[in-house]
This record gives sequence, C-alpha cells and structure tokens, in this order.
Amino acid sequence: MDKIHILWADDEIDLLKPHILFLKEKGYEVSTATSGNDAIDLIAKNDFDIVFLDENMPGLSGLETLTRIKNQKNDIPVVMITKSEEENLMEDAIGSKIADYLIKPVNPNQILLSLKKILDKKKLESQKTTTGYQQDFRNIGMTLSDRLSFEEWTEVYKKLVFWELELQKTQDESMHEILAMQKQEANVAWGKFVERNYVDWLNGKDKNPPTLSHTLLKNKLAPELEKEGTVFFLLVDNLRFDQWKVLQPVLSQYFKVEKEEIFSAILPTATQYARNAMFAGMLPSEIEKRFPTLWKNDDDEGGKNMHEEEFLAANLKRMGKDVKFSYNKITNHAAGKKLSENFSNLMNNKLNVIVYNFVDMLSHARTEMEVIRELADDEAAYRSLTLSWFEHSPLQDIIKQIAEKKCRVIITTDHGTIKVTEPSKVVGDRNVNTNLRYKQGKSLDYVKKDVFEVRNPADVFLPKNNVSTAYIFAKQDYFFAYPNNYNYYVTYYRNTFQHGGISLEEMLIPYIVLSPK
Repeated sequence: MDKIHILWADDEIDLLKPHILFLKEKGYEVSTATSGNDAIDLIAKNDFDIVFLDENMPGLSGLETLTRIKNQKNDIPVVMITKSEEENLMEDAIGSKIADYLIKPVNPNQILLSLKKILDKKKLESQKTTTGYQQDFRNIGMTLSDRLSFEEWTEVYKKLVFWELELQKTQDESMHEILAMQKQEANVAWGKFVERNYVDWLNGKDKNPPTLSHTLLKNKLAPELEKEGTVFFLLVDNLRFDQWKVLQPVLSQYFKVEKEEIFSAILPTATQYARNAMFAGMLPSEIEKRFPTLWKNDDDEGGKNMHEEEFLAANLKRMGKDVKFSYNKITNHAAGKKLSENFSNLMNNKLNVIVYNFVDMLSHARTEMEVIRELADDEAAYRSLTLSWFEHSPLQDIIKQIAEKKCRVIITTDHGTIKVTEPSKVVGDRNVNTNLRYKQGKSLDYVKKDVFEVRNPADVFLPKNNVSTAYIFAKQDYFFAYPNNYNYYVTYYRNTFQHGGISLEEMLIPYIVLSPK
C-alpha cells in the first residue's frame, strides 16, 4: 500500500521537526513548505493526500492559501492550524471547506487523530459497522428461534433493514452475504409464522391481532381526523420499509417523524386486494358481497382498482367521519405536476388522499425494461433509484407545500415487493391468474413446501370464482413458473421485484405520521 503523503505548510516549520519525525516514524511521508506560495507550488507538482496549513503566515495568509488550494485541487482535505480561537475565523475556515481545525500548540496525538479521522474515516466506519452487525447477528439469530409475536417480528425486521442500510456503506462483501443469508432465514421463519396465525387474525381468534390493510384506516387514520387541521394521506404504491428509510432524510428537512409504525398487508399482497381492502375497510370477499358491481376478480375484464374513492367514502361514513375529502390518483409525471400546481384547492378539505403509483411503475419497468434492470441491479440500487426519482418528482413539490401549510402528512403503502430468485413449478388451467407470487384457480398442482395453501378461500375472506377455487401464496423469494416455457420464465423473471406472496418485504410495511417543523 502506498504511503500517505502529507504537506505541512508553516512559516515556523523548524519548530515542528519533532512532529514531522513522529509522523515519519508512523509511516507517513511528509513534505514541508514555509509559505502559502510555496505550498501552492508544491501542490501543483505533487499529489498530496492531506495538507496541514498554518493560518497565520506572513505574505499569503492561511485562509487565502486555502482558497487557492481549493481552486486548484478541491478534493484535497485541509486541516487548518492556528493560535486564534476567534469565532469568525473558524466560520471563515469552515465556510472554505476545511476538513478539521486544530488550535496551537498541537501535540502529536492530536495530529494523528485528525489524520485517522479524515483519511481512515470510511475504513473505520466500515469496521465499526461490521463489528456492530457481527455482535447483533447472534442476537437476531437467537430471536428467530423463538415464537415471536407480531410486534417482535416488526422489531426484527427493523433491525435487518437497519443493518442492510448500514452495511451498504461498506465494501465488506462477506458481511453482505451473511446478512442476505440471515434475511433468508428470517423469511423462512416469517412464512411459518404467517401460516400459523393469519387465519386467526382474520377470524377474530387472536385477541390482539396486528393492524392489517382493512383495519388501518379505522385504527390509525380515524384518530388523526379528530385533531385540528387538514390531513394528507399519501399512499405510495409498493413502498417498502427500507425505501421509506432512504426517503426519510429528505423529508426530515420539512417534517419531524411523529410516528413510525409497521402494519401488515393482507394476502395476496397485490394492489387489487390490499389497496381496495384498505380504502373499503373490508376484506376482499366482504367488498365483493357489499359492492358486487364494483369488485373485480382476477379473471374479470378491466381495471381492478377503479373504485377506491367510492370504497373510501363508504368507509368514512361507516366510521362516522362526515368529513370533506379529496381523492387523487397519480399515475404519471404530468398528473403529479398538475396536482402540485392546483395544490391550494386541497386546503378546503379535512382529508386529502393521494395515491402515487411511481414505485409500482418502477418495479414493473424494472422487469420489462433492460435499461431499468441495469440501473436497479440490486436492492441498494433499487433504493437509490427510488430516492433519485423522489428528489426530482412533483411529489416532493407537493410535500414541500404541505409543510409550508403546516399540515400533517401520513405516508404509507398497500404492499411491498421482494426480489425473487428461486422458481417454483406450478400447473393450472388457462384461467389461472398471471401473478408470479400468488395463484388462484382450480386443479392447481404445485410444490407444497414453497407455498402457503388456502383450500377454502372463505377462511381468509377471499372471493372464489367456482366451488373448487384455491389460493396459493409463494413464500420467501420463490416465484411461480410453468413447466412449458420454463427456461424462458426463469431467465426473464429471476432477480425481478415481485409482490403478491408472503415475505417480510411484501407484508411488513410502513405507516408514518409526519408533523411540520
């Protein structure tokens, strides 16, 4: 490994010989200059890793030298060293993008610490993160062997997402692989947990069921409507918890997080089921019974989410919330821009519901478009693309306007997605639906260990098209593939983001309440 090359500029450089000797003994290479002009000349001819710069030199001052260094080579970190503790001097230096600030007399350990902090920052942070996860790895592993409650599962998932985001900043591939294996182990256990408890949650046999899609508005939104002011309910379709976490720093410029909770999407974790259930406050078979002309089954023609506003109106009425509300569904950039431009009209309502479809479009585009596949090659890139879109979208403009009007905003979603990697063979007749993570139909043939099977749809409040209709939900990261054209299916869909089945990523989704700063 090449030596770190330091330039130290000080008009009293002879007095610093002990410090320079100390650094050389530690393996650093040190060049010296006795004036600002000499320093600038040396920087023009050499590649330095860091510059120590005396603030109070005759001729060209330290701050003037700093400005010229930055104009010449902006990426060199500069440590300013001075006798003065004047606040305006510090502000000038910090405004000029110094990396650190030391007050004379400095001792060798201060110098060494500054070097470590600046040059080894990423390496040290990476080591600390890796060590932190190694310590938590065992704790998470032991927790997974317990019979966890739903609340405990949400904490496990939050931890896994936390470490995924932290390890993303490091280059330790072995740790990335270990975390991926632990997430897989967690999803196996989560699948078993859902199989044991899901039917009881829906049928009132669990005394403390989690908030699910169909109970979200009653449990969470209704209390918010009792408070003063306009409420914005923003549903970003397909928004996973980890995607929320990468958006959070941007939103924290305008809002503080009042609540950060996780609830569970119903099965199938697909828009036509989970989102309709959320707005209707009912499970799918109940919606079908009450609104027979509005509910659409998988094999029906036409859009399956065309009546969310009617479902919402009926739900609010049943909850006794006689409030003025708006409902806007944004499916493209132009529609988002139009809503942003007409934002003032929304302030006449108590509740404004905005459904934003971007993340859903992104996951589908990633499957279908080669360029998007390359841009969102893995989980980290998928998150990065989501953040990049948000920062340049009309949605951010809308959120800024909400903050300016001092309104609260709820951010949530209908389901998440999982990156699928393992094909699971399924056979059915031509009426079987096309979703890769769940299937419904008669005479289904499948690999039992890969799925949660529901022979009687009434048990989980799902419609059935005929007497022998059954549902199967893919667990972990499986996706369904037909034996005919099997290789095509596997090649085309492996490593794409899908939803409809049972995984932490699809089911455990965010419910966030933000209040303006």
